[in-house]
Order: sequence, then structure tokens, then C-alpha cells
Amino acid sequence: MTKPAYVIDEMISAKAIAARIETMCRDISAEFCDTDKLVVVGLLRGSFVFIADLVRELDLPIEVDFIEASSYGDGMESSREVRILKDLRSGIEGRDVLVVEDIVDTGHTLSHVVQLLKTRDPARLKTIALLDKPSRREVDFRADLIGFDIPDEFVVGYGIDYAQRNRNLPFIGKVRFVEDG
Repeated sequence: MTKPAYVIDEMISAKAIAARIETMCRDISAEFCDTDKLVVVGLLRGSFVFIADLVRELDLPIEVDFIEASSYGDGMESSREVRILKDLRSGIEGRDVLVVEDIVDTGHTLSHVVQLLKTRDPARLKTIALLDKPSRREVDFRADLIGFDIPDEFVVGYGIDYAQRNRNLPFIGKVRFVEDG
């Protein structure tokens, strides 16, 4: 049995993403205008492109750190079991923190990471996600700032992958499987 091939249909253009990031950065700058340093925490791996564009657009003193959590592996469905694969390098106690996620699907990963980070007593902790699939939510969680609400489609691009592929696309694309033939 051969593995079905897939095609990628553009869903959100690179230009639309850039415009939305610019708007979100104004909101973040207003929220954290009094910070001495904002710790921007990217959830690896999917957020790396988003976080790079985000921090370049922010006019705040920032520090960047990463946490790697996984609930997907190479599959298309969440396992709902969140594992921390890489933790922060520095402490966040008493500091302002912005957690950056690529996509909120079931909500398990971001909810778990936020609960973990809150135990470390940050001064303020806010969340931002480029994409949100509210129809897939299994836990009562919504990021503080959302780039785009999307339907229940499997997407790739702009850092988001399918089996470690397509992260380098400059847009968000919908994966459509086609039969070989």
C-alpha cells in the first residue's frame, strides 16, 4: 500500500500574516509598555518562525527563551499527553512573560505549559497564538491574543509541519490528501 500524496492549498498569505503580526505587536507593546524586560517564550518547534517575526516587530526590551512540549509526534492528531522535552534556560520568577504558540488545537499543550509556568511565579504571563481552532478545543483555554481563527483543517507552513516537512513555507496552507493513481 502506498502512502497517499498531498497538496497544499494556501489558506493565509505571507502578506496577511505580516499585517496581523504588526497589529498584534502594537497590542503587546501596549500591554507590556512598563516592563523592564519581556521574556518571550516560544513553544518549539512550530513557533520558531512566528517568534522570529514577532520579536523583530516588538519595540520592547526582550529576552527570548524556548520550551519544547509535544503532544503530536509525527501524527496529525494530538495524543493529549503533553511531554516537556526542553525546559527554559532561565528563571521567570517576578518577570513579565509572553508565551508564543503556533496553533491552539485541542488546547492541551498550551494549557499545560501555562499551568507549569504559573507555578514559577511570573509577574505577568500572557499568551499569543498565530492560529486557533476553537472547534477542536477539548480544554477550557484560549490564548490572550490570536492571529487567526481557522476551521478544523490540517495546516502547514510558517513553522508548522507535517512529519517535519513544510515548515519553510512562507504562508499557512491547508493539507489536502490525494490518492496516487
